[in-house]
Amino acid sequence: MTDNKQKKKAQEAIEKEENERKESLIRLLVKMREDIIKEAKREIKKFKDGEKKQIVETVMDDGDMSLVDLAEDISLKQLSAHRERLIKIDEAIRKINENTYGWCEDCGDEISVERLKIIPFATHCRDCQEKKEILDKIRQSED
Repeated sequence: MTDNKQKKKAQEAIEKEENERKESLIRLLVKMREDIIKEAKREIKKFKDGEKKQIVETVMDDGDMSLVDLAEDISLKQLSAHRERLIKIDEAIRKINENTYGWCEDCGDEISVERLKIIPFATHCRDCQEKKEILDKIRQSED
């Protein structure tokens, strides 16, 4: 085989492996997305079915009522967290399709494979994420 044919075959093998990796990542992200949507639908169904209303009907005092309010707040926060994760997952899928997936948005370094295995929609390397979280805590304490 000529040198060019060997290089072409090697390049094709690399491209095939990369495409399989992308497809696998997209399948994983889509599965995560579907799971989040199912959970969000369950939370919404609780409100529609009046699960909270049933609790309210048995409320005896202001303390019980505040527990109901707290339960509703927690459910709404869960829905908000689901929404944020869905946005991140959609962004990760977009980045995979644009070949920009796996690169830190702040420093431009590659995000470790270990981190992406745990958080496949990560947009920052560990170091930049830690800095971001510290800055967020500082901002929150100033408010």
